[in-house]
Amino acid sequence: MLTRGFNHVAVLTADAERFHAFYREVFDATVVEPRDAAPPEAAGVRLSFVVVGEHAEFNVFEIEGNPEAARQVPMFGRGRLDHLALQADSLRSFETIRDRLVARGASDGFVTDFGPVLSLFYRDPDGLESEVCVENPDAVPGVFHPPGTPAPRYHPDV
Repeated sequence: MLTRGFNHVAVLTADAERFHAFYREVFDATVVEPRDAAPPEAAGVRLSFVVVGEHAEFNVFEIEGNPEAARQVPMFGRGRLDHLALQADSLRSFETIRDRLVARGASDGFVTDFGPVLSLFYRDPDGLESEVCVENPDAVPGVFHPPGTPAPRYHPDV
């Protein structure tokens, strides 16, 4: 394999401070705001980097007067970037992230059992639906489940 995961995802936001706080507080992300990151001709552009993993970050653009950050439509109708998935470092990290997302009202806490992977969807403060994944410690080799399959570890009564 020639890659290790994603390097960055560029996103537009109407409120960089809110975006930064969300990823700091939920994912323990690091925010980098380099001086002179935007080209001089880009007046009204604020660029920052939200580091969520060793080789994974958001390039966050807050562009004065640009309405695109507010545009959200149903799944598979949001353009070329529909959602992104972050890989949790461990099951413990996944559970910490889940608790934080639920506490913020950013997720209902439903964990899907895809077989080899557990998945939790959330919405960030700008409405972008995204996902957190982790290896499933209860996986049975070669067994895969469709979307919406509840993970027994998190939903034992379903």
